[in-house]
Amino acid sequence: MTDAGTRLDDERRRTTRRLAVLRGDFDEVVAASRDTNADDEHDPEGATIAFERSQIDTLVRQAEHSLAEVEAALARLDAGTYGRCEVCGRPIDPARLEVRPTARTCVGCA
Repeated sequence: MTDAGTRLDDERRRTTRRLAVLRGDFDEVVAASRDTNADDEHDPEGATIAFERSQIDTLVRQAEHSLAEVEAALARLDAGTYGRCEVCGRPIDPARLEVRPTARTCVGCA
């Protein structure tokens, strides 16, 4: 496997683990709110519960997006197009791919 493939596989594993933790956290917040008589609108703690649920949901969606980006980068690697800018077709600087292995564009086109 190439260095890029290894980096992307590592990123996929990290993101998958993070997503599992976040989904577990979300489920815990939802379960905790079910066990109370909290009325989000009238209970002083209700706003906190709603905020936590919303915040975790946002983090879950961000992790899902990151995972989709990793999968797309792995597909580009398999197709032989990884490391080429999707806009201009020139090679993406290896330093950019080192920091952002899912990059689809060169710095000039970003």
